[in-house]
Amino acid sequence: MKKKKVNLRDLKPNSEEQHSHDDGHNHGNGSAFKTYVPAIISFTMLIIGIGLDYFDVSFFKDWIRIAWYGIAYLPVGLPVVKEGWNSIKKGDVFTEFFLMSIATLGAFAIGEYPEGVAVMLFYAVGELFQNAAVNRAKGNIKALLDVRPKEANVFRDGDYISVSPEAVNIGEKIQIRVGEKIPLDGILLSEKASLNTAALTGESKPDSIQKDAKVYAGSINLESVVEVEVTNTFEDSSIARILDLVQNATARKSKTELFIRQFARIYTPIVVFLAIGVTFIPYFFVDDYVFRDWLYRALIFLVISCPCALVISIPLGYFGGLGAASKNGILFKGASFLDAMTKINTLVMDKTGTVTKGVFKIKEVKAIGWNETEFMQYLMAMEEQSTHPIAKAILEYKAEGEDFEAQDVSEIAGKGLKGIVNSKTVLVGNKALMTANNINVPTETESIVESIVLVAIDNQFAGYVVIADELKEDAKETITALHKVGIKNIMMLSGDKDSITQQVAKELNIENAKGGLLPEDKLNEVEILKKNPENKVAFIGDGINDAPVLAASNVGIAMGGLGSDVAIETADVIIQTDQPSKVVRAIKISRSTRKVVWQNIILAFGVKVIVLILGAGGLATMWEAVFADVGVALLAILNAVRLQKMKWD
Repeated sequence: MKKKKVNLRDLKPNSEEQHSHDDGHNHGNGSAFKTYVPAIISFTMLIIGIGLDYFDVSFFKDWIRIAWYGIAYLPVGLPVVKEGWNSIKKGDVFTEFFLMSIATLGAFAIGEYPEGVAVMLFYAVGELFQNAAVNRAKGNIKALLDVRPKEANVFRDGDYISVSPEAVNIGEKIQIRVGEKIPLDGILLSEKASLNTAALTGESKPDSIQKDAKVYAGSINLESVVEVEVTNTFEDSSIARILDLVQNATARKSKTELFIRQFARIYTPIVVFLAIGVTFIPYFFVDDYVFRDWLYRALIFLVISCPCALVISIPLGYFGGLGAASKNGILFKGASFLDAMTKINTLVMDKTGTVTKGVFKIKEVKAIGWNETEFMQYLMAMEEQSTHPIAKAILEYKAEGEDFEAQDVSEIAGKGLKGIVNSKTVLVGNKALMTANNINVPTETESIVESIVLVAIDNQFAGYVVIADELKEDAKETITALHKVGIKNIMMLSGDKDSITQQVAKELNIENAKGGLLPEDKLNEVEILKKNPENKVAFIGDGINDAPVLAASNVGIAMGGLGSDVAIETADVIIQTDQPSKVVRAIKISRSTRKVVWQNIILAFGVKVIVLILGAGGLATMWEAVFADVGVALLAILNAVRLQKMKWD
């Protein structure tokens, strides 16, 4: 899939945005005059007009009364009538604008001027509420735009100069002062740094990193001046990819959204013809038929039938869910994946980098016949010649005294290292290496399932070091929380050896685990699960080795996807931190979003059906119709806004 480039200079956080629905809703361009003033004018004139009617003021009669309410109608009604006309010219006749225009102009035609103005006024007020709700929902996402770096201090010609981030090349060195945003992705050249990555990961705790660690654009430097070597161009930076993802997320509609929009397009012309029927059909069955009365009922029917509450509140509900997830460091690639996440009942996870840190640490040192410190000095001298991740873990051991130096070190393929340290022959490796050199290994080592490094000095077994990958701090609580939210079928698949995989699974209370798997083996396991139509499978991986499985699962979840192009391209949901507990939060957010959406659907349909029946029977006035349309839309909007206030812990 070709990745879309994002020019962050075009994404202005303070610029006014156009937000529109597929049905033609236009929610304003942010101009105070076009949003608040028309409603204020119409409201004031309507209240004054109703007051003059109530007190039966003599001059407020005939053409003056018509002109007064006509002027009150124009600020809020004219934009809707114009929008309806534009929709008709485009071939889309049966829109809510068309319904509103017919109903209100019809109200004027039969002399119900206050009701005609009131319908348009309350619709305008509903639009203002919706704008506020959309802005609130967008707030979390727009916060990402505020982390756009505006300049970079790049080292050129012996000095640091300020340039646009787009002008910096890969391999150049940049300097970031305290409080500044890192403008580009890169590698830390300074000894250490403390960064605020909240805008990228949702994690408020400062991230302390060491030399040669990766840093990402949008992070804020907290403690001291640091230098970074640029590894990505500006348009390929992490913040650009995330912005692109979030910007496009709302374009991917859920099935519920798509259904409601299709339904509205069928439903609207039906109610128009029903309204025509309400007007004329009673002529053939009612003895005291009065055209004006049945026309009024039909107009009420039209106002009630407007699908505003549905076409406004449902997308807004999903948008609120996407915003809430983004605030928590979880990126859904679209509303459809919010829906898909609610159906997940089977969770398959990788081990390394998902529930473990993917960093080897010394778990145990056992020296036999040697002082531990001296034993480790011999071992470390040999491991300095190796680039294996286990060697790196051993070299982190803090040994007192002077460092030993190894000579004539040779690597024995598949077995380990052989060399000379302090005139002594040293062997470092696995049991096969010891057996090949006739070294007796204690039987206790055979029961150790973790990675073990055996050491022999001068043809005598000297001890061993156990190396293990650490569990993430929230790994255990994540599995417990998954069970609580109803995910009963949890499976671990790992490329690590089976004994280690089984031990980690047992520690986490995961009953089903398999180790020693290649990526294609993991894919086969997921495909087997998917053969059962009742299984809705989510896979959690690091987004690099597990790309095929991420793509094949019903929902692919990438852990720590911030720096992974594969994760951005392949996964459906991206956890921007390395915390597996965020998966539980993603499930809770998606379920809450779906609950709010269905509450809005039931509310809108329920109230509309009741008032439609009352209106057709002559028991509801235009005021009840206004509530059924705009009032329900407002309630649905307020319900959707709740997603921004919910707690997910």
